Amino acid sequence: MQINRQALRSIIPDEARLLFAEQIPPEYQSDALGRRTGTADALVFARSTEEVSGVLRYADENGIPVTPRGAGTNLVGSTIPLHGGIILDVSRMNRILELDRDTMTATVEPGILLKDFQSYVEERGLFYPPDPGEKASSIGGNISTNAGGMRAVKYGVTRDYVRGLEVVLADGTVMQVGGKQVKDASGLSLKHLLIGSEGTLAVITKCLLRLLPRPETSVSVLVPYADLQTGIRSVLTILQADANPTAVEFMERKVVALGEEFSGVKYPRPDAGSYILLTFDGHQSEVEASLERVRALALANGAIDYVVLRDAAQAADIWKVRGALVKAVEAVSEQEPVDIVVPISRTADFVRFINELEASSGMRMIAFGHAGDGNVHLCVVRDGRDAETWERELHENMEKAYAQAYACGGVASGEHGIGISKRPYFLRETPKENLAVMNRIKTALDPKHILNDQKSYIVGGK
Repeated sequence: MQINRQALRSIIPDEARLLFAEQIPPEYQSDALGRRTGTADALVFARSTEEVSGVLRYADENGIPVTPRGAGTNLVGSTIPLHGGIILDVSRMNRILELDRDTMTATVEPGILLKDFQSYVEERGLFYPPDPGEKASSIGGNISTNAGGMRAVKYGVTRDYVRGLEVVLADGTVMQVGGKQVKDASGLSLKHLLIGSEGTLAVITKCLLRLLPRPETSVSVLVPYADLQTGIRSVLTILQADANPTAVEFMERKVVALGEEFSGVKYPRPDAGSYILLTFDGHQSEVEASLERVRALALANGAIDYVVLRDAAQAADIWKVRGALVKAVEAVSEQEPVDIVVPISRTADFVRFINELEASSGMRMIAFGHAGDGNVHLCVVRDGRDAETWERELHENMEKAYAQAYACGGVASGEHGIGISKRPYFLRETPKENLAVMNRIKTALDPKHILNDQKSYIVGGK
């Protein structure tokens, strides 16, 4: 495979937006963790749908692999170029193209960062609910992994806010799917097929997003418990009480202690074994009623306190610790981030299994996550293990953890995607019939398998 540099220059006339092998920075050949690096022959910074189409048409005609890339915050290797070829970066396609108040939608390019888009709409009295932990991720990347985040328990995930997409197929064909209409029973839902496909089926070039009115008020509550199992069991009671929390997060005390040290913020009730962190939003009267209802339920179901965070600065500090937990663990030791999801009713069972696995294996496994939707985040910590021991023991323990997740009725990922790192566990546990259908769809849309081949569900290859 040989890249024709002049052919790419004819598509991307700006020399500053076209780098070749010897010029490509290492971080563009990896993911956010930076532990595994691929190789690429060219890095293209596209600025338009026409440029994306041109690059893909050229790559398809010449059988050149293409690795789509946004902000580079992926944690599972989806942005690593495994087979050389072209890295197609859309991070500079970052404009807000339209805000349509009549249909409560916005049209944006895929490279706009989540934090920038949320700030833009909130300044205008609107609200974009999807809220994954990494706010510097791109909207296109969020759509490619169907990102969830902390507000999913009330508002749902990214999929629920995508009304339409403009995408470019592997052969350069530009396609529109979805639209500003609310209902659509017209043929197959190609839009939903593309959401969560991790850049394996097409490259997103425009995103039509659904918006809501900005909530009148928002109040958070920190609820300490003696142990995590009691806290998670209490969550089930809260969810069944029609209190409609926006976010329900759980954290073990041991990870909060690391977060405190990392951020300089101290949590109330350091004698707790775990914490449940909730947020309620909406009209003032509804929020106040929910706060009181949940107070009674929490204290009746094992809570040792109920701390309403009415001070905005205190609430921001508490959430700052929650948002920094992965970085806090990373500051102590290399770790493997895991985002397994199980049915809500099995969350406590799964966390109990992880604690038992930690005790039997001697490998630290720090749990936190989204108690309201069963999404368990784990930091599996390397500590002092040498490279060979770390790789071997990590794989052994992840085999057991993922097997248990599927045994509980769960799946390998709630929001990070499958990429490279979860492929062995996902492929082992997913029914062969399902994989066969996924791969037939891949081959139908990308016959030469140039887009992110050998990642996620793809078991074939060209």
